[in-house]
Amino acid sequence: MAESFSALAHVPRRGPVPAPRVSSVSSASWVSRLKSSATETNAAAGGVRTILRLEGAVVLAASLAAYAQFGAGWGVFALWLLVPDLAFLGYLAGPRVGAALYNAAHSYLGAVALLAIGVLAAMPWAVAGGLIWSVHIGLDRMLGYGLKYASGFNLTHLGRIGRADPW
Repeated sequence: MAESFSALAHVPRRGPVPAPRVSSVSSASWVSRLKSSATETNAAAGGVRTILRLEGAVVLAASLAAYAQFGAGWGVFALWLLVPDLAFLGYLAGPRVGAALYNAAHSYLGAVALLAIGVLAAMPWAVAGGLIWSVHIGLDRMLGYGLKYASGFNLTHLGRIGRADPW
């Protein structure tokens, strides 16, 4: 057996070994589709997207814990939890208006401002509203629903929403 290996050691090479051919007919993997859709829309991908979704989970948990301590009751919570999704009605006026309204209702800016006003002015209803709003946004981010681009309803800063999403 050792003799066969030593015989191969003296075989002259004729140049570099050619790379294996990849069929152009084969479909792209979900990873390459994810990367290409992320670069097309400037969306987060891979580990960055995972971190952003985990941040959403942390905001969700912290806001829920704070609401349990300082909130206005779970009936109020259930009543107001999905109110930010009424911004979807903006899409009836077109994708630009819809994306702008959705992003305004799903940005932490409004939720934190309402929460800060509630704390500084000692208004419990504003504290409860800011926490409920933060819970909603955190849940959306954790599930992969990010801020929308006007170029398409399914295009968000966290990537494309739909069947192509491997999550």
